Amino acid sequence: MRTENSSIYEPLFHSAKNEADAIERLANIVHVLRKECPWDKVQTHESLKRCMIEEAYESIEAIDNNDFINLREELGDVLLQVVFHADLAHEESYFDLKDVINDECEKMIRRHPHIFSEETAKTVDKVIEKWENVKSKEHGNTTHTQRLKDVPKSLPALLRSEKVLKRAVDANFEQSDLDTSLKDATDVIEKIRNVGPEVEQSELSDRIGDLLLSIVNASRLVGVDPEDALSFATKKFINRFELQEQMASVKDAE
Repeated sequence: MRTENSSIYEPLFHSAKNEADAIERLANIVHVLRKECPWDKVQTHESLKRCMIEEAYESIEAIDNNDFINLREELGDVLLQVVFHADLAHEESYFDLKDVINDECEKMIRRHPHIFSEETAKTVDKVIEKWENVKSKEHGNTTHTQRLKDVPKSLPALLRSEKVLKRAVDANFEQSDLDTSLKDATDVIEKIRNVGPEVEQSELSDRIGDLLLSIVNASRLVGVDPEDALSFATKKFINRFELQEQMASVKDAE
């Protein structure tokens, strides 16, 4: 049911006919909510961090499930986060949604010189090489170590370690071959197996970390995404758990 203010917001009730108008409609709705809704009024960049992460992961889950109906909704929720943060920044006189979109457009043009200039790139590897070269220039040609440090600490640990290892390889610092990486993992497992009751928790944590890093490196060397692999393994575990629970229920009913 529409309120007495419906006439004021009437233009927002109608679906847009093109992409530009649709984005403007969403931006206007967010702007109204920031003025009128008690919850939206008090939100900050900090308070919305978790929302942005959750919406991104829900989108990924929809992709993994090949669920395009849900993906459409989740991408809308991701877009809402972008628009909301841009509106907050505009209120604080930092930037607005137009700046965000224009900056991204300009970045895409800069990082695709093989499309928007006379340069060429015939393979995916060449495209990635050009992308990284442009990105490095944008960041002021920092040291290789700084590029490793620049991988965001807020990323999931597996993803962050994979990116760090990949950048180390790009800098011609090969961590190891597959056999060495697997041997490193085996050595760490043996150390963990032989720990005594007096071992410090920090030392045990350090060894577990070394083990995980070795596994991530092995995954990289065989072309497997460790985040996806662990997610799939977790799903298999849940399926096995569900089956065992069902079997136990049947046995109890007999």
